[in-house]
Amino acid sequence: MQSPCEYDGEIQFLSNMERRDFLKVAALSGAAIAVPSIDAVAGRRGSVGQEPDMQDKPVTDFKFRPDGKFKILQFTDTHYVSGDKRSERAMANVLQMLDVEKPDLVIHTGDIIFGNPAEKSAREILQPIADRGIPFAVTLGNHDSDFELSRAEIYDVIRSVPGNINTPARDGLYGFSNDVITLSSAKGVERVFYLFDSGSYIDYRGEKGYDYIRYSQIGWYREHSEAFTKSNGGTPIPSMAFFHIAVREFTDGIRSDSRDIVGTSCENPCPSNYNSGLVANFKEMGDVEAVVCGHDHDNDYVMKYGDMFYIFGRFSGCDTVYNNVGPSGARIFEFTEGEEGFRTYIRKYGSDLEQDLSLHRGMSHLSGEKKKF
Repeated sequence: MQSPCEYDGEIQFLSNMERRDFLKVAALSGAAIAVPSIDAVAGRRGSVGQEPDMQDKPVTDFKFRPDGKFKILQFTDTHYVSGDKRSERAMANVLQMLDVEKPDLVIHTGDIIFGNPAEKSAREILQPIADRGIPFAVTLGNHDSDFELSRAEIYDVIRSVPGNINTPARDGLYGFSNDVITLSSAKGVERVFYLFDSGSYIDYRGEKGYDYIRYSQIGWYREHSEAFTKSNGGTPIPSMAFFHIAVREFTDGIRSDSRDIVGTSCENPCPSNYNSGLVANFKEMGDVEAVVCGHDHDNDYVMKYGDMFYIFGRFSGCDTVYNNVGPSGARIFEFTEGEEGFRTYIRKYGSDLEQDLSLHRGMSHLSGEKKKF
């Protein structure tokens, strides 16, 4: 059952269909805004290579900083439209988050844009990352291909932005933004980050809804997971999965009395109606400890449900779409060399920090600030 949330204004929960219809008619005109030049070239701190037994499986590897830390900043749902005055808020948020947090890697979990001109919109909102020389990857959202460019075309535009580390789409693998990123120390790979393209929409004999992670993607994940475990002497390497549209377990968890949550829940989770068994495969392989999504603008919580963490990013966008949780922001993940688990927190525009949590798989309860429901 959905719990009420705390914010100024009227509380309204949208069903999946209401939410989708709302978003498709939400883009309106606005004044032009000033944006950075797109001519700057950013260097990459990641290197594309192959792990043992990983032929034909491109992996981008990163190293811990000299201080033993590594920071990922997650943007999600910027819904940026070039020339729309409302998008100034999204651009300001991106600039501030990058300058305050100074991440080692940015992962944008989709719905990067929300209108035409699609290419210009994508380049403008991603350019601040390139200007700062920060490597970045994306997982496409359902709305990124709603406009004048196809999913393949917008993906090619994103990959052409300096600093992008996404790899080309592969034959036989559903979608585009399916990638593997590793974080290594001198002792070897310590973390694996799986990026999935969760698609856009489906229409099965008139039954319409959000897309889902397909079986080819699950097989792709299992091949990588098996190879990493083998290279680690049979022990699974702690991993995380990033994609846009939440899986059904977010809904199962929010309705369960056994879950533990820290953060804000202002709408029902909006997953696909189909459960392809992705999380079951995570559990069977034993490596993925956290699933990180976007898509739901009014949710930003961390939920422990069973032996896994289900995490929403912080809405990073503007008033081109619905949003009722206050200032935009970003979610941050910080990893320490040689230590289990990870730290995560939300940075809100204006530099407010909340949900500062240290998470590890064996913990029985979340700790941190009071929950907001």
